[in-house]
Amino acid sequence: MQGFDISDPYFRSCVLPNAALEKLGEDYRWLEGPVWFADLDCLLFSDLPNDRILRWTESGGISVFRQPSHFANGHTRDREGRLIGCSHGGRCITRTELDGRITVLADRYQDKRLNSPNDVVVKSDGTIWFSDPPYGIQTDYEGGKHAAELPANLYRLDPRNRELRIMADDFQGPNGLCFSPDERLLYVSESGLQFAPEPLQYIRVFDVSEHGSHLSNGRTFHKITPGYADGLRCDEEGNVWSSAGDGVHCIAPSGELLGKILVPYTVANLTFGGRNRSRLFLCASHTLYAIYVNRRGAQWP
Repeated sequence: MQGFDISDPYFRSCVLPNAALEKLGEDYRWLEGPVWFADLDCLLFSDLPNDRILRWTESGGISVFRQPSHFANGHTRDREGRLIGCSHGGRCITRTELDGRITVLADRYQDKRLNSPNDVVVKSDGTIWFSDPPYGIQTDYEGGKHAAELPANLYRLDPRNRELRIMADDFQGPNGLCFSPDERLLYVSESGLQFAPEPLQYIRVFDVSEHGSHLSNGRTFHKITPGYADGLRCDEEGNVWSSAGDGVHCIAPSGELLGKILVPYTVANLTFGGRNRSRLFLCASHTLYAIYVNRRGAQWP
C-alpha cells in the first residue's frame, strides 16, 4: 500500500488505500497542539514559535484564531466544551471560557513556577492531566529562557478546587499523553532531555486507579524509531496512534507496532476529527496534513 508501512496485516483494515495524505497548509515554523471542535467544524492548532493559534475549516482554510498566544502548545477540550491550553510563555494551564475570557487554572506547584506545560488531556471526571517538561524555558524560540524551579513532572489538576497533584515524578521529559478509551490506562511519551545526544524514544503506560486518584505499575509500552514519540491519541479499539520521525505509528494495545502512515516531515502531534472522528490531522514540522483512516478516535481526546 503506497504511503503505508505494514508491520501486521491487521493494519490494512485500519487505513484506506484510496485516501491520500492531504496538505492543508505549510510554511509555518513548528506546529503543535491540534484539537478538533466538532460543533464548530474546525481544527485549532499552535504555530508555536510564531506565538499564535491557528484555525482550519474545510470551507475557509486557515486563519488566525489568537495572536499572541503566549506561546501556546498542547490543547484539549473539557466536558463543557471549553478550550484547555498549555502556555509556554505563561508557564501555565489556561481555560478559554465560553464568553472568550481566559482563566489561568494553574501556574505554580507549592509556590514554585511550573516549567512549560506541554500537552494536556481531560478525564471524564473533569480532571485535567498535563505534562510539564522544561522544553519551553530552555530557549527563546518556543517561549523564553528561564531557570527551572521544578522537576519535569506529570500533574493532575482538579478545576473544582484547583488542587494540583504530582502523579508521576520519574520522567526526564514527559511529553504527549492520552487515556485508553476506558480510562484504565494512561499513555505518556518520554522524550528525555532536549539537548541530550540522543532523545529517549519511549511511550510509557500506567494503570489508573478506579477513582483516578493515583497511577501505578508504570512500564515501557513501546519504543518509537526513528525519532521519538510526542503527541498520542487512541482510537475506539484502544490502538495508540503516535507521532514519530517518519510519520504516524499505529501500535496495538499489546505494544506491538501494527504499521505506519509515512509523512514527508517529522510529526509532532496529531488528533482525530472530521466526520465521525475518522480523519487524522497531523502537525508535521512546518506543514499541516490530514488523512482519512478506517478507525474512529476515542470519544474524548
